[in-house]
Amino acid sequence: MILQIIVAFIVCWLNFVIIDVFLGLPERPGVRGVRQIAQSIKEYRGHINGGYMMGNIVCSPDASAGTLLASACYYAFSSPLGGLVAALAVFFGNRICSDPGYAGTTGALTTTLWIYLFSSYLGFQPEYFIAGMVLAIFTIQALHHRFSSKLLARIAKKLGVIE
Repeated sequence: MILQIIVAFIVCWLNFVIIDVFLGLPERPGVRGVRQIAQSIKEYRGHINGGYMMGNIVCSPDASAGTLLASACYYAFSSPLGGLVAALAVFFGNRICSDPGYAGTTGALTTTLWIYLFSSYLGFQPEYFIAGMVLAIFTIQALHHRFSSKLLARIAKKLGVIE
């Protein structure tokens, strides 16, 4: 069980970070409140672009929210239908927040696919992805803001999203 949670953590972390980076969350503030969070992280000697991504995560449903909700709904519905319901909920949540992006919806859909593949072929349970995503969010949002913001900015630079 511990090994499955670790694998799910890695899949969830990569899923949400790559989607959020490719959809531009480190590039600029997307919704209200992001600039203040990013500025606070910069003042803490973090990276402003990583702060933008972290602020976007807090202020609107992004790929981390989509990933967590898809995992929980897949578990609750005992089928991929739960992940699709989560994707729809995140889509509407983004519209309510006036978020112009689709990171959360994309995260919910890709997570639903990941859980389906891992459960069908490797015997993983959706609850492993719930635990894995909680750990993934913890590493980005709670563990160490300065380090997280710099790591996110470095990833965004390597993927060509920011300069």
